[in-house]
Amino acid sequence: MITFENVDVVYPNGFKGLSGVDLTISRGEFVAIVGLSGAGKSTLIRTINGLVPYTAGTLTVGGTLMDPKSKSKLRQLRSRVGMIFQSFNLVTRISVLNNVLTGRSAFTPTWRSLLGWYRAEDKEIAFQSLERVGIVDKAYNRASALSGGQQQRVAIARVLAQDPEVILADEPVASLDPPTAHQVMRDLRRIQQDLGITCIVNMHHLDLARSYADRIIGMRAGSVVFDGPTSEATDAVIEEVYQRSLTAEDVAAVDVAVSLDDLPTAPEQEAAEPTATQAADGQAQQPVAAPGGETEQGRT
Repeated sequence: MITFENVDVVYPNGFKGLSGVDLTISRGEFVAIVGLSGAGKSTLIRTINGLVPYTAGTLTVGGTLMDPKSKSKLRQLRSRVGMIFQSFNLVTRISVLNNVLTGRSAFTPTWRSLLGWYRAEDKEIAFQSLERVGIVDKAYNRASALSGGQQQRVAIARVLAQDPEVILADEPVASLDPPTAHQVMRDLRRIQQDLGITCIVNMHHLDLARSYADRIIGMRAGSVVFDGPTSEATDAVIEEVYQRSLTAEDVAAVDVAVSLDDLPTAPEQEAAEPTATQAADGQAQQPVAAPGGETEQGRT
């Protein structure tokens, strides 16, 4: 269980990232966080694993008080909380398998990690993680040779190798084309259901949030202004969250009518994946990182 009690985040420049947040997220929930850029979505997620320290209130994760000033407690917390980023954060010059094995770093002596001498049981966990996302056949490929969708699946497998209790995903499909975005979200949802992991995802597209989440949290100006089951997140409710009318870009990540039941499973998708070069042509340009882990497009 994750509990925010009157949590504030104030950045060094005085910007208030969170204001009086009260939330309880139960084990095994799939939660989508929506809101305009600068609403506090990324800040909320990053307080959970200590990437952004909170400045007031209390935050507990799995019954443990999160102390952003304690490095040892942060290390213990991050071994249980996995993070998936929009930009994948892979080491592209090494193999897919070695990228996934970095997820075992918290359980591996430093000298083994530095030399790449992982134990047989760690390699088995890495292979099982790749199998869950349908790309075990890419294990010995360089990460740079994979498409954007495949790279994001490697990032998911790396998190799974941690054996996490919580998965945080910060705009995990923002740079992917619509069909691939749905495939990655289906993988996340299936894994979350199979393993009973708590999954918290930031996203801009409401169709993705409504299709895959159990619960939607709407944020505006660092505050939670909506929190309820997906069925209650109507267009009118989200317009109140956004304080404006919804646009087509807000509502849909797909530009063609597609049934979720018709989307391929992970192994089937492999044959349809573009090459790395083709994928790069269709991906959105990555924003420039600003201090505090936010982007120049505005804190989300």
